[in-house]
Amino acid sequence: MLSLALVAITVLALAISQAKDPERTRQALRIARRSFVALIPGLLGMTALVGLVLAALPPQVLSDLFRHDGPLGFLLVTVAGAVVTMPAPVAFPLAGSLVKMGASLSSMAAFITTLTMVGLVTAPLEAAYFGRRFTIWRQGLSFILAVGIGVAMGVVL
Repeated sequence: MLSLALVAITVLALAISQAKDPERTRQALRIARRSFVALIPGLLGMTALVGLVLAALPPQVLSDLFRHDGPLGFLLVTVAGAVVTMPAPVAFPLAGSLVKMGASLSSMAAFITTLTMVGLVTAPLEAAYFGRRFTIWRQGLSFILAVGIGVAMGVVL
């Protein structure tokens, strides 16, 4: 429902822009199209890399990775989540499958948090668009926050 509302707002804003200044609207759409086309290879590459990693690792290896308890296991799972990046709609079903295979809930909390907030695989793409300094700060702060959230969830769960 939210997506539909956002699309409707965007179409309305585009129609208003077109009515006010058609030439600037066409120019903005050309720039947007060029940006989108330039972004596609990086997004496809990132998606392919994540898919290959998940396809190459047998489910038992993933399950064994997430069964480790203690600080070392927590750190291992947190780093694994930071390396691989996934959107939440993919991460949550994966986490559910791993919990069914025996992964601990605290490990899953840390994994999902780093999986969705930190992305070393996507860092070069992010740096190309937002700059290296911003990317390093965002990735570093996201990792620290993700570890804090994982620890808090481990205490709560």
